[in-house]
Amino acid sequence: MSKKKQNEFLSLYEPVHDRFERFCRARVYGEMDHQDLMNETLLKAYEKFDTLRSKEAFLSFLFSISVRVLANTNRKKKETTKLNQEAFIVKDKNSQTDKNAEVFLLYRAMAKLSVEQKECLILFEITGFSIKEISEIQNTSESNVKQRLRRGRIRLRELLTEKSEFAQVSKGGQDGQ
Repeated sequence: MSKKKQNEFLSLYEPVHDRFERFCRARVYGEMDHQDLMNETLLKAYEKFDTLRSKEAFLSFLFSISVRVLANTNRKKKETTKLNQEAFIVKDKNSQTDKNAEVFLLYRAMAKLSVEQKECLILFEITGFSIKEISEIQNTSESNVKQRLRRGRIRLRELLTEKSEFAQVSKGGQDGQ
């Protein structure tokens, strides 16, 4: 029985692995390791696999679990310590400093978006899901997804323009030289 469950789980997981990994990478930026999130999510998904109603909803099932796992992890971190600003620094040896700064500012700005807008932007822009797929994942209408994308982009633009603290931080070093 266990082997059958394991084979069925793996047959559903293998085709969605890449999309799930991209989602986890984008979702955890600076908060925890994406592989830890994936492993914890897959463990919980396997334990709760019997509760899955539709095999077509498997990817949504994984996304829902990963969002809850990440939220629980963040809640636990906030209970014990304040958020460490250094956790947002990009640790890629091959990337350029300017690119690191831009990514840092983008993710810092995205952290100011609502959870729904942030998740929607990640799913659409980074992970490549369609609006219809996002509406199913977020259990909302397609028009709500479009509205979240629109408002999220507008808010990001506001946060990253000349008037924002983010733009001043990035220009601050140049003006002081």
